[in-house]
Amino acid sequence: MAALDFTLIAKVFAALFAIMNPLTIMPVFLSLTADKPAADQRSIMLTLNATVAAGGLICALGGRAVLSAFGIDVNHFQLAGGLIVLLLALSMLSGEDHSAHSGTAEEKKTYNSASSLGVYPLGIPLALGPGSMTAIIVFSQMGASRPGGTVSFYLGLVGYVVFFSICMASAPLLARFLSPNALSISKRLMGIVLAAIAMEMISTALGHIFPAWMA
Repeated sequence: MAALDFTLIAKVFAALFAIMNPLTIMPVFLSLTADKPAADQRSIMLTLNATVAAGGLICALGGRAVLSAFGIDVNHFQLAGGLIVLLLALSMLSGEDHSAHSGTAEEKKTYNSASSLGVYPLGIPLALGPGSMTAIIVFSQMGASRPGGTVSFYLGLVGYVVFFSICMASAPLLARFLSPNALSISKRLMGIVLAAIAMEMISTALGHIFPAWMA
């Protein structure tokens, strides 16, 4: 059995933490469920966690099939994915919420009236948006090309999903310690980490598309 790739595990966890940061989703969750009884809040939280887990697994298992169906090369998808992740990172560094994950102004008006808050908008797109879906697909393909990479990728993915679920289950308690300044600092720090990961995705993809550059 090939040794685990702890670097890949760390990268998967770090990328998902930066994009799906529970610290930024908790305030939205608490705001949307503030007027609901405790039982409904727990139900929405469980639906959110199930949506993230199921969506992440679908992206990981079905990503290659989707790319093949559309005739998209993995390296080109990784390049496009790196650019998407970089845009998200740049918006985080400026302290803004990218509309790809936070939703447009028009979409936000429909949040309170959504029939299943755990699926929409909390699950998709706030937690599992284009950036996180892209990262999962790209890292799953990277893992498949390395010895022990597949197991390492899924360890990173499952580890983060469990961490995310625990954070959301603890949202009422943790929210007491989350000040606007803490959220702002967290967002910018994660933006730096995400930008570095995005640049690695882009450079790796370019190296495979233009192998002469790596000579």
